[in-house]
Amino acid sequence: MGADSREGHAGRGRSVRAVVLSACGVLVVTGCATMPDSGEVEPVKGANLGDSQVRVYAVAPRENADPDEIVDGFLEAMTSDDPGFATARKYLTKNAARSWKPEQSITVLTTAPDREPNIRNGDQGDQGRAYPLSGRKIAKVDARHAYQPNSPTQYVQSIHVVQQPSADGKTKEWRIDSLPSGLVLGEADFLRNYRSVNKYYFASGEDWVVADPVYIRQRQDPVTKMDPVTQTVKALLEGPTNWLKSAVDSQFPSGTELKAGVTSLTTDDQSTLKVPLNAKAELVGAEACRRMAAQLLFTLGDLTSVRVEQVELQKPNGDPLCRLGKGQAAEFAAVRGTASEESPYFLDEHGKLMKLAVQSKETDEPDAVPGPFGSGTTPLRSVAVDRGETRAAGVGATGRDLFVSSITTEQDPLPAVLTSKAVRPEDRLSAPSWDGRGDLWVADRNPAAAHLWVVPDGSGEPVKVRTPWLREGTRVEALRVSADGVRIALLVKQGERTTLQIGRVERQKTGAETEVSVEGLQPAAPRMESVTAVSWAGPSRLVVVGKEAGGVQQIRYLQTDGSTSASSVLPGLNGVSSVTAPNGDGAPVVANSGNDGIVRLAPGTNWQPVVKAGTLPVYPG
Repeated sequence: MGADSREGHAGRGRSVRAVVLSACGVLVVTGCATMPDSGEVEPVKGANLGDSQVRVYAVAPRENADPDEIVDGFLEAMTSDDPGFATARKYLTKNAARSWKPEQSITVLTTAPDREPNIRNGDQGDQGRAYPLSGRKIAKVDARHAYQPNSPTQYVQSIHVVQQPSADGKTKEWRIDSLPSGLVLGEADFLRNYRSVNKYYFASGEDWVVADPVYIRQRQDPVTKMDPVTQTVKALLEGPTNWLKSAVDSQFPSGTELKAGVTSLTTDDQSTLKVPLNAKAELVGAEACRRMAAQLLFTLGDLTSVRVEQVELQKPNGDPLCRLGKGQAAEFAAVRGTASEESPYFLDEHGKLMKLAVQSKETDEPDAVPGPFGSGTTPLRSVAVDRGETRAAGVGATGRDLFVSSITTEQDPLPAVLTSKAVRPEDRLSAPSWDGRGDLWVADRNPAAAHLWVVPDGSGEPVKVRTPWLREGTRVEALRVSADGVRIALLVKQGERTTLQIGRVERQKTGAETEVSVEGLQPAAPRMESVTAVSWAGPSRLVVVGKEAGGVQQIRYLQTDGSTSASSVLPGLNGVSSVTAPNGDGAPVVANSGNDGIVRLAPGTNWQPVVKAGTLPVYPG
């Protein structure tokens, strides 16, 4: 029924929850569907497991319910939209109801928790029974709404029930007196109740914003009573997640909150959202207020349920602090321009750098870029084009040397900016990547000296990146830096396994020098046994090629926090060795597929061949 099916537990007295299906979103409601007797056959899209139209309403415990029903009813009630989880608390003793804090954390399992038969406590006779809960844990969401994934691990907890006097004092009722902290949900219930949004903060000391994904309730939050817009604003004001906070700044003064009592924020007829703040924000200057408003506009841009063209920040008394429109906020974006203007590049069979035009229905013939990379005087093994599309960085055919050249004007080949000393070509330099600052990144895979390097502005003296996690037997096979320069996607090989990790880029100035480090590696595809290729596909989204244990190769979208959904899998494609995606949704995903060469996937279509003899497609970055 809509989310995690619990029919397998029917023999254990599991209670039936009330489920409401909005309109005819799911065709099991009598009278909502009719069988047509004419017309053409048309494809119909199936419902998403995380369909937000499915509503679950908790059912209170019946009188004289046995302990099995109490436990099952509580597990069901945790998945509901019940305000304050009031019905769920009816399954608890008074002390447990007071101490249970469902907002503290969410444990996410692959499926709904499996309730085992009760274990009767010998020292309490019939007065106490323990019910083991088990499952496969895949993530935890903390109190700051941050999703923290892990490889599926065994989850084992328990719920304990006791008998307590009923309301009239004449009988006794079974109630839960001990339970796991927070919420425990199967993945489908989690995705039905929660959705990912990006909060935005400024890269430390910079003028562009960085995405910080978190999860909020799809509808009104049962605890705060806030609608999704207000939840999102509240989450932004609370500050960045623990993982990101050392690399970003918030322009909101410490202690800034929404005005007391605000639970709903709506736009006016001019699509302006007025946000009343507490007294902490009253003394900010004009420029700081503009940047605060920019953080709000970028953050609210992820909510498709509301259209916000302008933000007005207000004092507690309703007086305006400042206003900012979407057009004005664009100056703070990490990537300027529109995704529909982006074009990918690739290497032809001779190692020449070519540019594709793949936005239209008909693909134009590729053109060689100006300069030594396009003329073939410097044949390449891999390449990266800077985000301004004026320069490219290429690793030479032997994998030993990293070159930088203009791709807008003709020029003679320049000396290498970095050279690997590894003996074997496959142990030398990885494909390079540009960040939004104009700095160039590359990995030297030399087994004797594996390092990450950053070349300031693509032409300065290479700086060895501090990587305390890069130990003997571990190396970086490939890397991609985000446009904001704060996060880096790494394919890390250890032994025979290659995993996808997201690192945080930190910069520390010491006198005239800047130390660069990659810290806080966290898994971005923990359920994949191996990862072959990765590309950024937006502010906090990646497109990843890999295999789950015992499965076939997949191409799918993942959030940088490692979360995913059933709708994130892209159409199948055989033998994919590389993939690249635009920053937004306007241009196609492009891949290199075995005998098919370069192929593209435009929105709403299937894979289409573009160039037979070509490899390593890349969008700028």
